[in-house]
Amino acid sequence: MAEKPATPAETIGLLEKKQADGNGAMAEVGVSQATLVEPREDTGRKLPQYIAALSATLGALAAGAMLGWSSPVIFKITHNETNEYDFDVSSGQGDWVSSLINLGAAAVCFPIGLIMDAIGRKKTMLLLVLPFTLGWLLITFATSVGMLMAGRFITGVAGGAFCVTAPAYNSEIAQDSIRGTLGSFFQLMITVGILFAYAVGSYTSVFVFNILCTLIPIIFGLVFFFMPESPSFLVVKGRSDEAKDALIRLRGRTYDVDSELQTLQMKADLAKSQPVSFVSAITKKTALKALLICYALMLFQQLSGINAVIFNTSSIFDSAGATIPAAVATIIIGVIQVIATLTSSLVVDRLGRRVLLLFSALVMCLCSTALGVFFFLQDTHGKDSSIVEAISWLPLLSLSLFIVAFSLGFGPIPWMMAGELCLIDIKAFVGSTAGTFNWLLSFTVTSTFNFLNTLIGSGQVFWIFAGIMLVGFVFIFFVVPETKGKSVDEIQLMLGAEPQAVTNTSEKM
Repeated sequence: MAEKPATPAETIGLLEKKQADGNGAMAEVGVSQATLVEPREDTGRKLPQYIAALSATLGALAAGAMLGWSSPVIFKITHNETNEYDFDVSSGQGDWVSSLINLGAAAVCFPIGLIMDAIGRKKTMLLLVLPFTLGWLLITFATSVGMLMAGRFITGVAGGAFCVTAPAYNSEIAQDSIRGTLGSFFQLMITVGILFAYAVGSYTSVFVFNILCTLIPIIFGLVFFFMPESPSFLVVKGRSDEAKDALIRLRGRTYDVDSELQTLQMKADLAKSQPVSFVSAITKKTALKALLICYALMLFQQLSGINAVIFNTSSIFDSAGATIPAAVATIIIGVIQVIATLTSSLVVDRLGRRVLLLFSALVMCLCSTALGVFFFLQDTHGKDSSIVEAISWLPLLSLSLFIVAFSLGFGPIPWMMAGELCLIDIKAFVGSTAGTFNWLLSFTVTSTFNFLNTLIGSGQVFWIFAGIMLVGFVFIFFVVPETKGKSVDEIQLMLGAEPQAVTNTSEKM
C-alpha cells in the first residue's frame, strides 16, 4: 500500500518536536494567524517582546473603547434631555448606531488577512490609524444620524482589522515561554478599553469622551512606529537580513538568532516545496471537524448575548431600577471583566480549555436564567412591587458573574481554539471567516436585542440566551477536545487524523 504523504504542517510539527528535544525550544510561528502553544524553557531577552506586544495591543485598547462607547453614550443621546448632538436620535436609530461597528468589522476580516500577508503586519496596523481616526472624527463632529452611523461603521472596520492583525503579530514575535502571556494581552487590552469607555464616558461630556477616543489610535501609531516587523513575515518574503535584525531587537544580541532564523527559513522552504491544494486541505476529516468546533464556539460566544449586555449595560441597570446608579454599576462590570480576563490568562494553561469552557457555559446559563427571572417578575408585578425590590441586587450580581464566566472561558478561548485546532494551510481562511461570522452574529444580536425586549419581554430574551448556553455546554462536553499541552500532531490525531501519516513522516526523517 502506498504511503500517505504528510502535509507540510504535519512535517513542520515533527521538525519542531525534534528540535525541541535536541536544541531547545523554537517558536512555532503561523504565517497568517496566531497559534498559542505550550510554553517551553528558552533564552533571550523578554522585555523587548513585552514592549512590542503591548504597543501592538494599544490598537486593541482603541477597539475596546469602540465597543464600550455605546453603553454610556447611546443612553445619553437617545434621551433628549441629555443629548449633546444637534439632532435627535431615536431608540431604533440608537440600536443601529451601536451595532454598525459589527458590520464594519465583518466586512474587513477576510480582506485584512490578505493585506497583512502582502504588505506585512506592521504596515497594515499603522495604516489602520487612518480609518480609526477618521471614524472617530466623524462621530465627534457628527451633524446627522447618518454621519454618526458612518463614523461607527468606519471605526468598526479598523477595530475588526485589529482583531486579526494584533494577535497574529504578538504570536509571531513571541518566544514559546511567553507566547501564552503575549497572546492574552489582546483580550486584556480589549477589556481595559471597554472599562475606559464605561468610566470616562459616564462622567464626561460626549464631546470630550469622543476626543479622548480619537487620541488612542494616534498614540498607538506614534508608539508602534518604532516596533520591529514580524520576523516570520520577513522570512516568508525572502528578507532574511531584516528578519535577523528584527530578532536581535526582540531577543537581544546574546540570543542565538541564527538558529531561530534557520528554523523559520526551514518552515518557509518546506511549505513552498510541498504545496497542498486548498480544497484538499479544507475537506479533510480533521479540517471539517476543526471547522465545526471553531464556528460552533463562535456561535455560542455571540448568542450568549455578551455584546448585547456590554453595549446596553447602562440601559439594563436603568430598566432594572437598580439601587446602584447605572454608571457606577457599569464601571463595576468593567473592572470585573478586566480582572477576570487577567485571571484567565494565568490559568488557561493550567486548568485547560475544556474545563474553562464548560464552567463558562454553565455559569452564563444560570446568570441569564436569573436575569430572566428578575425582568419577568418586573414586567409581571411592576418595578415598585415588594418582590422586585427584594431582589434589586440580582441584576448587578448576575451580570457580574456573567462577565466573570465569559472572560474566563468564552471570551478568549474560542479564538485560541481556532489557532490550535487548525493546521497552517487553512488557518488564515478559518481565522478570517470565523471572525466575519463572529461579527455578523454580534450585529444580529445587538441590533435585535431591544426589539426582542419589546416584542417578547426582557425576561424571555435572557431565557433564550440561557437555553443557547445550555446547548453550548452539551456541545462542549461531547465534541470539543482538550488541547492543553498537546502538540500539533497530537491535536490532529484527536480530531481523527490517521496515525500513519505522522509515522511515515517520522520514518522518512
